Amino acid sequence: MDKIMQEFTKEQKKKLPEIRPGDTVRIFEKIKEGEKERIRTFEGVVLARKHRKEIGATITVRRVVKGVGVERILPLHSPIIEKIEVVRKGRVRRAKLYYLRTAKGKKARIKERK
Repeated sequence: MDKIMQEFTKEQKKKLPEIRPGDTVRIFEKIKEGEKERIRTFEGVVLARKHRKEIGATITVRRVVKGVGVERILPLHSPIIEKIEVVRKGRVRRAKLYYLRTAKGKKARIKERK
C-alpha cells in the first residue's frame, strides 16, 4: 500500500520554480466553462507557503482588486494549475507575511531580492 502511494505522489508532483514568501507570482489555472476550457491568470504576492516538500503543499497569494484584498490558497501540485511564473522576487525577513493584510502605503512595500 505504501509503495502505491509513493508512486502516485511521484506522478502528481510537478516541477515548480522556487517560490518564497514575498515573491510576486503569476498563476495560470485551467477553468472549465461548460464544454470549453480556458486559462485564467491570478497575479499577487505570496504571503505564506505551507508543507514545503509534500504533495499537499500550498501557497497563499494576495492581490488588491479595486481596493479590495483578494486572497487565494492554492495547492501547488493540483492538476488545475497549468504553470506558475515568478514575476518578481521579494526580500523579506519572515516566513509568513500576514501583516500585509492591514499594511498600507510604504509599509506594504516589499524590496526586491537580487
